[in-house]
Amino acid sequence: MAIPRPGKPVRGSQSGAPIMAAFDLLGRRWAMGIIWNLSSGPATFRGLQAACETISPSILNRRLKDLREARLVERTLDGYQLTESGSALFRHLHPLGDWAIGWARLVADEEE
Repeated sequence: MAIPRPGKPVRGSQSGAPIMAAFDLLGRRWAMGIIWNLSSGPATFRGLQAACETISPSILNRRLKDLREARLVERTLDGYQLTESGSALFRHLHPLGDWAIGWARLVADEEE
């Protein structure tokens, strides 16, 4: 299975909008967990597997392949690390994280 490509229909969108292709890629199982764990620096395959706790070796291998094909992760002598583009993505996730905290409060307030 190839990575989602801007300009092509992706899961949840026929438009091919780049943001939808990115959401499709990042919504794959463990993609964000791998990016999160690599944000603090390079990690070996075994190190990533330990950091991601419940990830299977086959899923980790597949996600690393996807993220490498998407040019968000690269392999180095130290293991795997975020590319410049992967690091930029991670920096852009901080505002989304801030929004998510507010959203979580809103949803929790509605449940009470």
